[in-house]
Amino acid sequence: MTDEPDIPFDFDVLYEDERIIVVDKPHFLPTTPRGMWYRSTALIRLRERLGEPQITPAHRLDRDTAGVVVFVREPSARGAYQMLFQEHRAVKVYECLAPARPVSRPCFGTIERLEPPRVFPLRRRSRIVKDRGILQAYEEPGAVNAETVVELGAGVQGAGRRRCPVRAYVLHPRTGKTHQLRVHMNSLGLPIVGDPMYPRVIDRAYDDFSNPLRLVARSLEFTDPYTGERRRFVSRVMLDA
Repeated sequence: MTDEPDIPFDFDVLYEDERIIVVDKPHFLPTTPRGMWYRSTALIRLRERLGEPQITPAHRLDRDTAGVVVFVREPSARGAYQMLFQEHRAVKVYECLAPARPVSRPCFGTIERLEPPRVFPLRRRSRIVKDRGILQAYEEPGAVNAETVVELGAGVQGAGRRRCPVRAYVLHPRTGKTHQLRVHMNSLGLPIVGDPMYPRVIDRAYDDFSNPLRLVARSLEFTDPYTGERRRFVSRVMLDA
């Protein structure tokens, strides 16, 4: 493809050294090429900006999700950093906006109150499946493969243009299934504000940037496999402008 739609948002670099580059990805910008997007992706923009075609992602965020993403610039270091994420040794914390209302009982899986009788924080566990060619992931009976801890964030906002008040939630994924946080919040009756996928698919124009998914990969923490240093990176993307 020689012509593709431009995405008018760019990332900030939070940190870089001889092995990695950590960026703060905005909403709507894909992490890597997919579908109609090639040059308008964080990976290709980073390669072109630095003149380093060997840069690769250590992990990925959905196009709809903003926040911290790690790229590896040194080819010999790819495996070590990618294994941090594959083995779940990187600690991820997300923030989202969702309705401020009582939790619903999911059809499948379990809810565990971690500080009863308080509803939050809670642990949500279920089996999530994503079929190739189908946009939505879904839950089904069976062995649990997805776990998320959900706690309340700070503040409740008035309804405004929305149908009900919303509040911030802090999400701690213990696993990394496709759309896990979006599926788990939706199953609790708390779909994330601006989600074009859950509870139902909304067909939006590719250049409609008016209503971003209010989900941010807020922080990422891991022990550097080369230096042994504990590293923590925090996104500056706002949940709701």
